[in-house]
Amino acid sequence: MEIIEKKRILAVDDEESLIAALTCRLEASNYEVIHAFDGREALSKAKGEKPDLIILDIMLPFLDGFEICRLLKFDSKYKDIPIVMLTSKVSDSDRKTGFEVGADAYLTKPYEARQLLEKIGELLN
Repeated sequence: MEIIEKKRILAVDDEESLIAALTCRLEASNYEVIHAFDGREALSKAKGEKPDLIILDIMLPFLDGFEICRLLKFDSKYKDIPIVMLTSKVSDSDRKTGFEVGADAYLTKPYEARQLLEKIGELLN
């Protein structure tokens, strides 16, 4: 029997309850989930764990999501990791900034789980 390796997702948010809900949803969809609760931890785990995809909040302690995204997307070792910004920042200028720093998708909170899972599936295939 062939063992199918689970795709690994780094979920980054400073709200533990959101990470817990997201983890449940993603694990139920057969993903392995790694978490980070601030910008420095996110950058360190992204580089150390090399996840298949990153779900990234913007408003984080130490480094914001825009900066993390920019640092990863402009580094040839990490630029191919898809990044989904999942944030409560809904303005057009924030959305524009998200794509300018390299985000592959920009979804706003409160998010619809089905939409998030479809976007993840799209980016991982």
